[in-house]
Amino acid sequence: MPVKIDKSSSKAGAAAVSIDSDGTYLELDEKGQKHYLKKATITLSDCLACSGCVTSAETVLLQQQSQAELLRVIQDNEHFKEIGDIDKVKVVVLSLSPQSRASLAVDHKLTDVQQAGGKLVTFFKKLGVQYVFDTTFSRDFSLLESAREFVRRYKSSSDKSLPMLTSACPGWVCYAEKVHGSFVLPYISTAKSPQQVMGSLVKDYFAKLLMKRPDQLFHVAVMPCFDKKLEASRSDFYDDVSHSKDVDCVLTTGEVNALIKEQEVVLSNLDVQQFDKPFSGSGVDDIYVHAGGGAGGYLEAVLNYSANKLFGLELKDISYKNLRNKDMREVVVKIDEKTELKFAAAYGFRNIQNLMQKLRRGRCNYHFVEVMACPSGCLNGGGQIHASLKADAAKVILPQVEQIYNGLKVKLPEENEAVQVLYREWLQGDSVESCSIEKLLHTTYHHIETQTTSLAIKW
Repeated sequence: MPVKIDKSSSKAGAAAVSIDSDGTYLELDEKGQKHYLKKATITLSDCLACSGCVTSAETVLLQQQSQAELLRVIQDNEHFKEIGDIDKVKVVVLSLSPQSRASLAVDHKLTDVQQAGGKLVTFFKKLGVQYVFDTTFSRDFSLLESAREFVRRYKSSSDKSLPMLTSACPGWVCYAEKVHGSFVLPYISTAKSPQQVMGSLVKDYFAKLLMKRPDQLFHVAVMPCFDKKLEASRSDFYDDVSHSKDVDCVLTTGEVNALIKEQEVVLSNLDVQQFDKPFSGSGVDDIYVHAGGGAGGYLEAVLNYSANKLFGLELKDISYKNLRNKDMREVVVKIDEKTELKFAAAYGFRNIQNLMQKLRRGRCNYHFVEVMACPSGCLNGGGQIHASLKADAAKVILPQVEQIYNGLKVKLPEENEAVQVLYREWLQGDSVESCSIEKLLHTTYHHIETQTTSLAIKW
């Protein structure tokens, strides 16, 4: 399939923009030298919902992380092959989120989300991508590490060990770092998100399998969220030695849909290919989801794991209680009428703000909270296809996306045998003392000082 490229929007050798540990944006030149960028002057209308500071670098960042950047790398690969400069050819690896796959399936009227995944693999391979992985695999790691971290915290006597708050949503993490800072950071899980776990898998484990340096791989992640672009650019996920990011480029679902249209491809007409090994099952039909909804299933995975490890319980049915709205709900596990585990899910900034107020007042009695910035979770992410539609149309499409996503078979993260193999072979065991696990599957968050004015915003 000939790749159609808009050369006017493609700049070879563009400098990379990333985010330093203190929240400052910096530009990395071809030699890896850092050049710090100044903040832009903005008006109130430019303000983000997370109350963070918008910088001029964010505009550059969004331009770099686009379908034009992916096409530029593919075009450069063809050029280097033609002139025989093979050392400069990048191995293009793409990881596809299950939420994006569901959204694309609905938009292209594909009722079988498994087959939709296989057709997307074919599309990307024809485009020039060498390997396509499913991030459901990396989410198994993220869920397991979150569950193990919770059990350790539950057994700890530290005042700020609970409630443990999830860290997979970059919109929520950005808000927490900039607005609540050092107060809330000890509560946030250190487990990497599925996107960044896949970054570790690709740039460390897979690069070694290919006998390549990390910077010889170009890793693209397809996500339902624009904030994932900011997450990929954090300095925590940049290797100073190889001058390589774990995730080089993030495309939203909507951007991939635009790319499909630009390439004049009818997705339903494409053949089906399976996701590539080693981060997939035996075939395209071996696609699964995690119980608990389209936000990743953190609540249910951690609850099941901890109930078993802490109390020897096998939870068969998890009963949710909706509180103020459907995006704020809780689950209670009792033994002999005594509450042993109290979990909650808080989606959307209205519920997040209420949660933060309770936490500051010492009135948050949860052990664990799955926190997501978007109402209805990741299936309703701002980068999904329906997010660009009018409200009425979006409300019609979202239930269809949820239905096709939830139609897949459910699998517990601990049931993935390939993940257990990688714990042994890649991470040298699965003990908490493993330095590899701490480095490759966990991260840190930072208090970012901002000059913001408190606004009475109604979420």
